[in-house]
Amino acid sequence: MIVVAIIGILAAIAIPAYQDFTIRAQVSEGLNLMGGAKAGVADFWADRGVFPDNNDSAGVSAATSIIGKYVTQVEVTSGGVVTATYGGGANAKITNGTVGITPADNDGSISWTCKSSLAAKYLPQNCR
Repeated sequence: MIVVAIIGILAAIAIPAYQDFTIRAQVSEGLNLMGGAKAGVADFWADRGVFPDNNDSAGVSAATSIIGKYVTQVEVTSGGVVTATYGGGANAKITNGTVGITPADNDGSISWTCKSSLAAKYLPQNCR
């Protein structure tokens, strides 16, 4: 009986931690898919000195064409902001949530700032 109780206590601690780990892995898919759009925004900026306003001007596929198992779209919006929207097979805690990266011109280089509607515990360290 004691062994069963100990296993129950360990399971009660491990299952929520594993679920958070799984959600973080799903969030990372969006960041990976945003990489192509991020490169397109950087190329557009290097060429013209301003940021693109949509996927087409950034030279990437339509927002709904950039998808994954957990991501429903990756969209470039005004000012070169790249946003991934979660859905599909994503955990309910992140479904319809977004992670976006905003570019900033640093006199010859670009820096990126991350913003998200997701809980900070699900985000990679550089987005918190």
